[in-house]
Amino acid sequence: MAHMTPTAPQHSFLYHRSTESSGFARPLRSNKPNMTRDTPFRVIIIGAGVAGLSASHCLQRAGIDHVVLERSTEVGPRHGASISFYPQAARILSQMGCLDAMMKSCVPCKYFWTRGPDGKPITKAAFFDFVKENHGERIILLERRKFLQNMYDCLPSKAPIQLGRQVASVQQHMTGVTVTLKDGTVEEGDMIIGCDGVHSPTRSFMWDHANKMQPGIITAKEKTGMGPGTPELGERDMTAISDKRFSFLCITQPTETFWFVFFRLDKEISWPKRNRYTAQDAEAAAASVADHPLSESLVFGELWKRRDRAAMLDIEEGVLDHWFYDRIVLAGDCVHKVTPNIGLGGNMALESVVVLCNHLQAMLTGQRGAKPSCATLNRAFAAYQEERRGRVVEVMEISSLITRMQAWDTPFHKFLATWVAPLQAERAVADQLGEIVRKGPKIAYGSDAAEGFGSGGRLRWADEEGKEEVEKSSRLQWIVSVVTVLMVAMGVTQLGWLGSLLNI
Repeated sequence: MAHMTPTAPQHSFLYHRSTESSGFARPLRSNKPNMTRDTPFRVIIIGAGVAGLSASHCLQRAGIDHVVLERSTEVGPRHGASISFYPQAARILSQMGCLDAMMKSCVPCKYFWTRGPDGKPITKAAFFDFVKENHGERIILLERRKFLQNMYDCLPSKAPIQLGRQVASVQQHMTGVTVTLKDGTVEEGDMIIGCDGVHSPTRSFMWDHANKMQPGIITAKEKTGMGPGTPELGERDMTAISDKRFSFLCITQPTETFWFVFFRLDKEISWPKRNRYTAQDAEAAAASVADHPLSESLVFGELWKRRDRAAMLDIEEGVLDHWFYDRIVLAGDCVHKVTPNIGLGGNMALESVVVLCNHLQAMLTGQRGAKPSCATLNRAFAAYQEERRGRVVEVMEISSLITRMQAWDTPFHKFLATWVAPLQAERAVADQLGEIVRKGPKIAYGSDAAEGFGSGGRLRWADEEGKEEVEKSSRLQWIVSVVTVLMVAMGVTQLGWLGSLLNI
């Protein structure tokens, strides 16, 4: 059964951007013959977002025939705000030959600020510099459209990417899969990778085929936006502003500002229900926080007036129990979704695609040219899920905790945000996230462009340490220390109370 694990409250955001950058590619047509033992193994990828374009890079590197079907007519459509990639994802982008293009599209961020409801600073940390010290590489933060365009431009071949191709139906049979498009054309292949986002039609096709489905949870709404540079928030900083039941996140570049407003929903919504917000809804939500300070000299209403674009949507959060069925396997947001507050969602999508393709390449190498059976495919899919699920659950829990702290979701989370966090060493968060970063996967085949990547950092990549055990941390280590101190101070009888506050 497919199951979305309920987690922390999720919030809605508003995003905005000021410059134009979109890529167009001419839609292609394809009518592949029925798949037989004599035709090459062929993968059909549905969706050309972060996961879909990453999958094309990985499959081209492996020499695996594939097609990417994208319903949009643009590589980088005008939605979404920013996307960030930590050093472990930058290592993968380096292997793909995309890193230089990404670095040229942004300016490295420096400070991470947290502010209270009055806009005054609570903490200021050179978080991004500390990450570079730890791992030898910086966090990349740029507009999502630019990222997608760079991924497309850096593809060895653009022929597999077919735009304006909307999927109407999917069928699985004994020897392969058939995808029928809205225009009536048909694509044949041996398997499908669903990369079509949190409201994935591919996931629905898979569940319909399996006839086993359970609902996920939507607990918050988000407004996201983008606009011109905002000197009041710095030229290359990240700022989190907290208040009860909502919070702001602002990311600045010299000529752009990405911003998010997270609101706590009053009532949880179970999938497949979803809220659909209008422009009037977005205006009303913006008006409700227009006078809220973002710094000592800026209120949110000023950002709203300067917006280039904005949208309002629900944010889902969770990890499926089952990532595949027969010849369909899922990757990216359609199988695991985390809150955006620490910017690890895109990293998880990229990592999952890499691990899946690692297993596919190894499986096909072992087949020695023979077509894999459905059972063989499922063994590869199961290995992929086994390798990935624990890590994305860990990242989801950390992201959820940060979201709750920034929104002061409970008195305890407010205490952590306003009293504990300011007492930490300035580099503490970068160090605590170090284990997450250093355990990231890489492409396991082809020429290793990742060799020596980040060698100037304090921390070694986990996959360069052989069989050495890496200590697992399911939550930020300083939280454990704080809880231990509080337990001693309050007595062990308060353990249950603390657990309920932390949702553990």
